[in-house]
Amino acid sequence: MNKNCTITKHLEIRPAARADYNALAHFHYRGSCPAVYTAIYAMYAPASLNKQPVSSNQKHGLPVGVIVYTMPSIGLEARNIAIGSMFTNCQNRRERMRMINENIRCISRVIIEPRYRGLGLAARLVRETMPLMNIPIIEAMAVMGQFNPFFEKAGMTAYPARLSRQCEKMREALNTVGITDYQFLRPVEVQAKLDVMDGRLKFWLEHQIRRFLNAYGKRRNMPPGIDRTRFVLSKLTAQPMYYIRKLNCSDAARGTVVFHR
Repeated sequence: MNKNCTITKHLEIRPAARADYNALAHFHYRGSCPAVYTAIYAMYAPASLNKQPVSSNQKHGLPVGVIVYTMPSIGLEARNIAIGSMFTNCQNRRERMRMINENIRCISRVIIEPRYRGLGLAARLVRETMPLMNIPIIEAMAVMGQFNPFFEKAGMTAYPARLSRQCEKMREALNTVGITDYQFLRPVEVQAKLDVMDGRLKFWLEHQIRRFLNAYGKRRNMPPGIDRTRFVLSKLTAQPMYYIRKLNCSDAARGTVVFHR
């Protein structure tokens, strides 16, 4: 624990370049950096901590974390749920686009180098860079947010996205046979449970799975097995969580948004 605390004390967050993102991109499931971004910040560790030489383009140290901010999407249902009619009541589309672009930035990527995970650095990177954007509203979408809530730890408010009715039914069916939501991230473990299931319960669950797959074209004929289980579980965990930095909407009617600090 003392070692971890010592390490974090030496980390610094600074404005970064695309090269710093590229150095960590392979640790993110989406890989490439957004084509258009408004800001990149990186968390740097002194080369002495890694016992590695620093190249001429690494004067701040070695990047161990990176965050990318982009312009927001114009139409986002989760945003409307979170902040109501702040932007939907604009007189026309052009005015709505102007207000959204002036008042919102989106966190599109947060990456922490694997050796530095588990130290709360993702939350720190989000928390310390949001004020640097000088923008009233910061938002983010995270597919696995309910399992790794670092945005909430950074002070953002979470709004769960709604599962489709068919996904909700499939989720309830799996819960009924003893497969928990957390196990949805472990398809091999889930498959092992399915393999030992027998009798009427297995027959019932198989019927539920086939009904669920009917909505996915050729996938409806997937045979039982790990590939089918992975596909089903991917649909149940692909619903993103929406996050927004807490704000005071009292000035929304005048077109101004102010944080509640």
